[in-house]
Amino acid sequence: PRLITLHDSGTFIIPNNGNLTEFQGNYRCFATNKLGTAMSEEIEFIVPNIPKFPKEIIDPIEVMEGQSVILECNPPKGIPPLQIYWMTLSLQHIEQDERVSVGLNGNLYFSNAIETDSRRDYCCFAAFPRIRTIVQKTAMSVVVKSNKLMKDSGSGRGYANSLLERKPSLLTPTGKESHTYLVKGEDLQLECIAEGFPTPKVEWVKIGFHKLPERAVVESHGKLLTIEMVNEEDEGKYMCRVKNPHGEVVHYFHVSVEEPLEFEIEPQSQLVTIGADVVIKCVVKANPQPSVVWRVNGRLLNEVPTSNRKVLKDGTISIHNAKPENSAVYQCEATNRHGTILVNANIMIMNIQPLILTENNLQYMAVEGKGVVMHCKVFSSPTSSITWSKTDSANSVEGERFSVYKNGSLEIHNVMKEDMGEYSCFAQNTEGKVAIAATLEVKDPTRIVDPPHDLRVLVGTTIQFSCQAEFDPSFGDDFEILWEKDGMALNGSENARYILDDGVLEIINVSFGDQGFYVCVARTPVDQDMAVAQLSVVDVPDPPEDVVLSEHNGRSVKLQWIPGDDHNSSITKFVIEFEESQHEPGSWREMMRVPGNHHFALLNLHGHVDYRFRVSATNEVGRGRPSQATEGYKTPASAPDKNPENIKIEGHLPHEMDLNWEPLSPIEHNGPGLEYKVSYRRQGTGEDWTEHMVKRHSFVVKNTPTFVLYEIKIQAKNHAGWGPDPEIITAYSGEDFPSAAPENVAIDGMNNTMVKVRWDHVHKDKLNGHLGGYRISFWRLRSLLNSKKTHGDKHTLTFSGERNHTVITGLKPFSEYSLIVMAFNSRGNGPGSHPISFQTPEGVPGQVSALSVTNLQNHKITLTWSPPVDANGLIIGYILQYQLINDTEELGSPTTLNISADSSKLHLQDLEAMSKYKFYLRCCTRVGCGPAVSEERTTVAEASEYGWQLFRGKSGSQFPPRKTTVPPVANATLSSIAVLNISTSVSHNFANISWIPDKEQTESELYVAFMNNREGNWKISDALNSSKTFHIIEGLEPGTEYTVRLMTKSWVDNSSIFEDVIRTSAKGLASIHGGISNQGWFIGLMCAIALLTLIVLIACFVNRNKGGKYSVKEKEDLHPDLESQGINDDTFCEYSDDEKPLKSSQHSLNGDLKGGDSGDSMVDYGDEDAHFNEDGSFIGEYSGRKERVSMEIKGNNQSTA
Repeated sequence: PRLITLHDSGTFIIPNNGNLTEFQGNYRCFATNKLGTAMSEEIEFIVPNIPKFPKEIIDPIEVMEGQSVILECNPPKGIPPLQIYWMTLSLQHIEQDERVSVGLNGNLYFSNAIETDSRRDYCCFAAFPRIRTIVQKTAMSVVVKSNKLMKDSGSGRGYANSLLERKPSLLTPTGKESHTYLVKGEDLQLECIAEGFPTPKVEWVKIGFHKLPERAVVESHGKLLTIEMVNEEDEGKYMCRVKNPHGEVVHYFHVSVEEPLEFEIEPQSQLVTIGADVVIKCVVKANPQPSVVWRVNGRLLNEVPTSNRKVLKDGTISIHNAKPENSAVYQCEATNRHGTILVNANIMIMNIQPLILTENNLQYMAVEGKGVVMHCKVFSSPTSSITWSKTDSANSVEGERFSVYKNGSLEIHNVMKEDMGEYSCFAQNTEGKVAIAATLEVKDPTRIVDPPHDLRVLVGTTIQFSCQAEFDPSFGDDFEILWEKDGMALNGSENARYILDDGVLEIINVSFGDQGFYVCVARTPVDQDMAVAQLSVVDVPDPPEDVVLSEHNGRSVKLQWIPGDDHNSSITKFVIEFEESQHEPGSWREMMRVPGNHHFALLNLHGHVDYRFRVSATNEVGRGRPSQATEGYKTPASAPDKNPENIKIEGHLPHEMDLNWEPLSPIEHNGPGLEYKVSYRRQGTGEDWTEHMVKRHSFVVKNTPTFVLYEIKIQAKNHAGWGPDPEIITAYSGEDFPSAAPENVAIDGMNNTMVKVRWDHVHKDKLNGHLGGYRISFWRLRSLLNSKKTHGDKHTLTFSGERNHTVITGLKPFSEYSLIVMAFNSRGNGPGSHPISFQTPEGVPGQVSALSVTNLQNHKITLTWSPPVDANGLIIGYILQYQLINDTEELGSPTTLNISADSSKLHLQDLEAMSKYKFYLRCCTRVGCGPAVSEERTTVAEASEYGWQLFRGKSGSQFPPRKTTVPPVANATLSSIAVLNISTSVSHNFANISWIPDKEQTESELYVAFMNNREGNWKISDALNSSKTFHIIEGLEPGTEYTVRLMTKSWVDNSSIFEDVIRTSAKGLASIHGGISNQGWFIGLMCAIALLTLIVLIACFVNRNKGGKYSVKEKEDLHPDLESQGINDDTFCEYSDDEKPLKSSQHSLNGDLKGGDSGDSMVDYGDEDAHFNEDGSFIGEYSGRKERVSMEIKGNNQSTA
């Protein structure tokens, strides 16, 4: 009832009934069965009392000043560890130093007392952490009396001290030497506390060595030497030397490190056959040498005698001809002053057939290429022989890959697939034979094929580690991928920032705590593979700390700081900023930058400024937050360090000189009262300086001669003095317009679009200033095809510097121009030279306008055209070429025809019916032929009784009436045609197209399309029933040419059934339509009017071609090949790098280009530094009318009819 025991257990419980102290003592545990008794080592059970200091009355300790004092603690006994504290009653620690210290024994030592040591509440506190108890000793009083000699005598304090001074003596330890014994692994502590005056110092040495061991630490102001975990190397003789100016004292410590108790040969349990000899060895290693005691079944060996057992001299037990009754448990116990160790050995003497302890029919799984161990643990006496065999193999398992161990286990190295199957283990001795079976399965190895990679990321981002592996498919759901960090498994449910999904580890909002090594573990029940990746988290550096100012020296100071954490990215630089409270409080400006390995900077400051400073660090991620600002530092006032910079001197007026400069910033004033002294004089005249004091940063010098050289200097000044001597600069006074024009202006023609201009420089005395350069103004007077002169737009080219020639490009061929040259300076242009006229030679004409192919018949067509917009000379004729296009779109041999210059129409005959032709038409002058315009058309099929008929009864018609009939079915695409006798009639603002339906055909849909030939945009009517017989086209412009088509489809292509070119009459002519248009007298009248109108139009056309202006040509015409125009190498050699020809610019022609549109001209051959002050482009201005262009519907390849 006093103890509580547990069934079949060696554990018992002592209930705390208030009498635990009765159970204090040493205990052993004994375990017994029929084969013997085993025992444990002794266990000491201690029931500690609550430690207490005795209640006592301690007399005050009185000492003279300078004497030593020892306050004893004598702590009560208790469970270690013990911790000693000396404090006052108000729990203030007694401060320790070289004079005052607490010893290892708990005493408080004063090497020499001083008056301030006097107090009544010196308390020793003893702390026992294991029982959570602190006890306090009665407070002690110390009274330190001052030296009367110092008070009574008239001598100084130094004399009194000299009487108290003495050599040191040891308070602890006592004597000259001592011995310390430790067990290997314990901590060594050596202490020397001495008294003396002045306070002595302690030194430590190890005899025979130059210095203490590296692991030695000196603490407690030099009084305590500590070496943790001592070993044999720490043995030896140590010395502490205590000295002051009056002498020294030493103490020697002999340190011995002893070996702990350890079995060198431990008794082993044995299973022995009957009649065999048994040897039980027990060898113990220790220092000092231990005593060894043998026991059997817990009793001393001599208490259980037997005839066949004896103990040898070395302590070995020998049993001869062992019998079953010799079976027992033997104990070997060794003891020395450091403790006791004990070991049990079971000795069993018997004969028994093999008993296989391993379970039968176990299944083992192995990984291909790895090893596997199959067990066959056998208990037998005598020892059994063990063999293994594979069921499908007659022989035992043999070979280098197979190993059978003494414990019966079979290991297969480098397992292969063919090793799968059933195995048998056989155990046999003299008493019998037994066997068990085992099955082996071989699996594919698990292998990580896509390991995670090291990452270096910015804090706060989201990262992903990916890990993919291959494994044996038979495992299925038994395969898993796990993640570990720094040896700890990661679980997404415990940390919401970790997301683990299908081999991917995602970490959201990465922090610095996330950096480390991450391990991907791909695991199956039989094997695993691992891959490691490192995560490094970077960020901008933390703010520097402890930013302080030192070495204050007027206008310089030293700034120091301690760098903050660089967050895995080395600091590359520090940025120092300042704030000054007088001019821009609250605004931080950068002062300087220092390399990242510097932690201080010497700052040179401005005067009369109240500064504060801060520092920020920068790494590859960026710049971190700034540090806390330093305390303020105000510099004394001083004279300005610099004078104004960026002085600009300009002469806007002929008799004035404007001075402007960049003022000193407020912080550069260096003190109050800043002013500027402006000094100037004419250079080379010997005049005195004219001086003015100004507070602004500009000054105007008046009444100066025009363009005269002056010397100027500007100096800063404040109340503290003048700035440095200013630099003298020179500049000219105000300029005036140049007074002379360039002379000997000459022009050399280069080709029909380019000329070279030369002139003589204006003398510098006439420039009245710095030469800015020269300007050339030129304009076109007329085309040489027209005798009437006009003044075209003026164009100006500007050239900087000392130029005396240039090249003008982009001129119109066969034209007359005029130009002038003038010099200019910053004031403006001088007078122009006398105008010079020149003419450009004839050139190649432009493209023919508005080529139309009409009146398509089976063997005939009609071509009409207009002369080119840019004739560029006298037209001498046209060249027409045409080619037959076969069914494979291949071109046949060209046929060429020469056409006279006054022709605008051509009838071609003898063509093949239903054939496609391509036509090319070029215009020619005496210089050559221009670019070709092309059209493609197809002739119609043969017809015996049908033909086309075109009836045009209006006076605006350009073509004679003609009639054509259409066969009912022309081809597959026109199978729905059901109209005959198609005709048109025209008024000034509308046109009528009419037809006669074919009675034999069914009704069908028709569409009417028309196009303004100047604009090129088709308009298509709504669907018309063929039975309607006519359609009126309204909203036409008077005097305008249109193309009209009748079609069977609602889009424009080449498959129209009728096409004609019409021209509306001029506005004001009567329009007769309806029934009167079919009467003969009306038709005759209209024909006469049409003929008269045609004559007038031809006359107007010729007149316009002679006197009109020409539009811009295509890019290739604006930029002729220089070599083809006769410019030889000598001509080009005239131009150096600063006189390249001006380069022309151009606009491509389109249907919207008006006569007033133009393109800049002076680019291609211009100087790289030339300035073009043109009011606008000039080439296009010479076009007097809208240019006729090729007309196309977007998306179709439809040419003009």
